[in-house]
This record gives sequence, C-alpha cells and structure tokens, in this order.
Amino acid sequence: MNKFLRFTLVVSAWLAVMPGLMAEGPNHDFARWEKEISAYERVDATNAPPKGCIVFIGSSTIARWKTLTEDFSDWPVVNRGFGGSEVVDSTHFAPRVLFPYQPGLIFFRAGGNDLAAGKSVAQVFTNFQEFAEAVHAKLPEAKLVYISWSPSRARWSQHEKEKELNQLVADYIQSRPWLYYLETYDLPLGADGHPREELFVADKLHFNAAGYRLLAERVRPVLSKFAPVPESAKRSVEEKSK
Repeated sequence: MNKFLRFTLVVSAWLAVMPGLMAEGPNHDFARWEKEISAYERVDATNAPPKGCIVFIGSSTIARWKTLTEDFSDWPVVNRGFGGSEVVDSTHFAPRVLFPYQPGLIFFRAGGNDLAAGKSVAQVFTNFQEFAEAVHAKLPEAKLVYISWSPSRARWSQHEKEKELNQLVADYIQSRPWLYYLETYDLPLGADGHPREELFVADKLHFNAAGYRLLAERVRPVLSKFAPVPESAKRSVEEKSK
C-alpha cells in the first residue's frame, strides 16, 4: 500500500470515529488511576526525580518493569507506568507524572488495553497522536520514543490490529524528528511465528524476567543513541568493576 493511499484510509478512519472520540473524555474513568498517580506524587514530594531524567510511561509493560533502574543503571531512568491504562490516561496524567520532570527523553508504550476494550485501530492511533502532540507542545526539546506493540499469547487474537497500529505510528513518526519508533513486534516470537511461552508469566499476557531482558536489549541502544553516557560516568563504572 503506497503512502498516499494509506494516508487517505487513515483520514477516512479519523472522520468515522470523531464522534466517539469527542464523547470519550466525559465517559472515561480517569479516577481509576488516582491512587497510583497520587502515590507517585507523594514519592516526588520527598524524593523528586532529577530534572531532565528519562521517563518510561504507559501501561502494564512499563508498570511491571521492576528491574528498570537496574537494567539501565548508567542513566537516570524513572518508571511512571500504571497497569491497565489506555493511551488517554497517559495524556491526562502527563501534567502530574511527566511534565514536572522536564525529561529530555521519554519512552512510551500503551494501546494494547485500548484495543482489548474494543477501540478501533484508528481511535488508538488518534489517541497516540494527541499524546505525542501534547508532549511536544509542553516539552519541545524532548525526544519521544514509541515502543511498538508485540503480540502476547493471551491476546493473540488482536495481533493483526497491533501490527496495524504499529505501522500507522511508524508512518506518522517519519516526518517528525522529535519522535522515534522502536520496533519490538518480533521480540517474543518463536520459530513458528507465535509468542514464546517461556517469555511470559502465568497470565500469558505480561513479560517475565526473560521477556524483560529481551526488551531491555532493544531499548539500550536507543538510550545510548539519544542519551549517551558521559565518559566520566563510564570511567566510574569501569573502576567499580575492577
């Protein structure tokens, strides 16, 4: 499919879902996340992340990444994920758990819960655009990295929609230098083209430690690309390892 035809289809999809998008705000239960967001704010009140830190935000893939600071110990990374959330939740709470840190680099992964809840690919894509534009308007110097969707065993039925969403985002990002697309669709797939059971916890939806190790391997080069570790920090790490 050429770019013009894909663009035409996307525009048509936007027009089709606009009435639903306009009504989404009042109907969406943002209060569901108030406990988690307030907990982050309490942490910030006594131990605020450094300005210019690297923020990971989104749904359960981010929220359950308990080894994040260990995986990227050379960088000032902060986890602000909240499991079960949709794209609009990250947009809504960004003024409280993203913008105050003035990050220079942001990693974002959300959208799978949106599809599972019945939203169309076009709706989720539009919500991502709204999130991205809100971030860019507030943090024009920041780089926003979209961690693409990869299929899970529990939600294999929606893997084609996830792939379609990834493609729309990848096309959108091409003309916007402040955005970056990180491909992870193939990350959990085995030789048979299906998600490998040994990379997931019992619910077959969320990564286990092995799955997160693979994800960290994908993220690390992007961190190095956009947030190079200072030579002084490298020397310090090398000295500690001797």
